[in-house]
Amino acid sequence: MATEHRLTSAPENLRWGAFSADFEAVLEVNSGDRVVIETISGGPEQIPPEARDSLLPDHSAFIADNKPILPGHIMTGPVAVRGAEPGDVLEVRIMDVELRQDWAWNMIMPLKGSLPEDFSKKRVINIPLDREAHVAKLPWGVDIPCNAFFGVMGVAPPPEWGTITSIVPQPHGGNLDIKELGAGSTLYLPVYVPGGNFQTGDGHAVQGDGESCLSAAETSLIGTFEFHVRKDVSWKMPRAETETHYITIGIDQDLDDAAKQGLRDMIVLIQERTNLSAEDAYSLCSLAADVRVSQLVNVNKGCHVMLPKAALHGADAAAGKRL
Repeated sequence: MATEHRLTSAPENLRWGAFSADFEAVLEVNSGDRVVIETISGGPEQIPPEARDSLLPDHSAFIADNKPILPGHIMTGPVAVRGAEPGDVLEVRIMDVELRQDWAWNMIMPLKGSLPEDFSKKRVINIPLDREAHVAKLPWGVDIPCNAFFGVMGVAPPPEWGTITSIVPQPHGGNLDIKELGAGSTLYLPVYVPGGNFQTGDGHAVQGDGESCLSAAETSLIGTFEFHVRKDVSWKMPRAETETHYITIGIDQDLDDAAKQGLRDMIVLIQERTNLSAEDAYSLCSLAADVRVSQLVNVNKGCHVMLPKAALHGADAAAGKRL
């Protein structure tokens, strides 16, 4: 019988800036179990002055007593899933995403972002969040709807990679920054170590595709995740889906190559699920799929290709069609 667990943001459950096959799991669960995961977001240099008295107790204690392993995000985990082995795929169902605090931060950093030659000064702004109305209140007087999601979700990388930063998205997942991966979506990650060892963080209250200035409305979130070990597939790159779309993901330092990677995997996905030829699948991508820029600012660029499920199954049959 499936069990629900809770993984708090207590300091012993956090990893700052890094993924590694050497990190020991802080929680082990069965396939099919749910885990409610608390996260925090931001180091001392990223917290707006007006928000410093509003830090969650775990957040305040952690950044006071810890330093990053590598530059990167504060993540909760790892969570190991019994039965997951290298070559499997970890299916991560994102059941719920909840705003945990009433503010977020956004930062411009010298030499970072998509326009470093145009913006040379550091700036950190505070963005109040109305959790009841689910809106972000921008400092210049505009309210925009929140779309809470986790920018970072990933498993442990291959052991031979050593300890790697959470900043750069890779085939193990990590800093994917795909805003479609909110509540009700599913992320599929290739497994490289026993248990998979899932970590998450980098909570976003809202983000546009590209994450152009370097950061989104960064905030602390609580997520509910359901984990399933998949031994019937063996994908080499992350995939995802929403209720209405299949999503393939391309990651590369070159944006064109990231787009090509995402498109090639979408052609494979279409052929896996239909009797279409590669040529027909390629044409279908041009007719029905959207190639979107996930983010531009974290060394490797991200593109994700979104294909409506109805384009493969028809509008009536699309419901419930999972990867």
